[in-house]
Amino acid sequence: MSEAKIGVVGAGAWGTALAQMLASDGRDVLLWALEDGLAETINTQHRNDLYLPSAKLHTSIQATQSLSDMQACKALLMVTPAQHMGSVLGQMESLPHDLVLCSKGIEASTGRMMHQVAHEAAPGAEIAVLSGPTFAHEVADGLPAAVTLACGGGEAQWQRLSPAIARPAFRPYYSDDEAGAEIGGAVKNVLAIACGVVDGLGLGQNARNALITRGFAEMLRFGVALGGKAETLNGLCGLGDLVLTCSSTSSRNFSLGKALGEGMSAAEALADKRTVAEGAHTAPVLKTIADEHGVSVPITDAVNALLGGESARDVVQGLLARPLKAEGHAA
Repeated sequence: MSEAKIGVVGAGAWGTALAQMLASDGRDVLLWALEDGLAETINTQHRNDLYLPSAKLHTSIQATQSLSDMQACKALLMVTPAQHMGSVLGQMESLPHDLVLCSKGIEASTGRMMHQVAHEAAPGAEIAVLSGPTFAHEVADGLPAAVTLACGGGEAQWQRLSPAIARPAFRPYYSDDEAGAEIGGAVKNVLAIACGVVDGLGLGQNARNALITRGFAEMLRFGVALGGKAETLNGLCGLGDLVLTCSSTSSRNFSLGKALGEGMSAAEALADKRTVAEGAHTAPVLKTIADEHGVSVPITDAVNALLGGESARDVVQGLLARPLKAEGHAA
């Protein structure tokens, strides 16, 4: 398995960065690109100026626009936008035994997590979730990163996948908690929008770090209610990813929130985006699921209000006006 060709489905910034990381030791990587002409550009110019212009791509990355070509791979990293994961999997006539889900989000039309989508589309496959604090351009540049690799197939799957994915500057840590790994990645996108609003309003680092802390409590409540493990959410794919995403304009979700805080409307901020701020899709369905499970998610409520057109200052004022309570209180 460790020497077999590995495939990456999705040539956005994160998919391209993962392909670049996997090819860093000269191993062949097959990268599927949806956009017309992008595969040819990657193969001839070794660049993806559309999504990752900073990287000169390794020549062992071969790109294709044909999903059928991916059938030759022994494992696939699925890096399509979360809202399109199911449709892309449904277009593939055959799938390998190992599917590694690298997209962060919840299917808005159904409320399903990505591992649930994948299990339905590929009932014979073993599903793993790769998630953690990673900015695409840093991974592509070979800077050190650590992630959670949650293997639904247990340690046997970990033994197959870890040597195929690990590189000197890319270190996966084992988990068997698919749900927890996914929940952390989905919820932090919503919380990052809120932190971007705080930055856009100029409310300072004290406010942002308070929001990160209370946001993590919200993530933990939600994750445990849906069957995730607290220790997973306390790790790289939960707290680690939250801190990174809520602290930098390199985050698409943080940038969206910052634009809202600076006075841009949600419609304007979401228009003409080449890359996807998944938190905008996740926030409404996250609220619905939280209500179904009786979980209080006030920051998610605030983000939904923002996306619904309320002003950033009014929404923040509403959060600040919430009743005082003990820190360990459920909300």
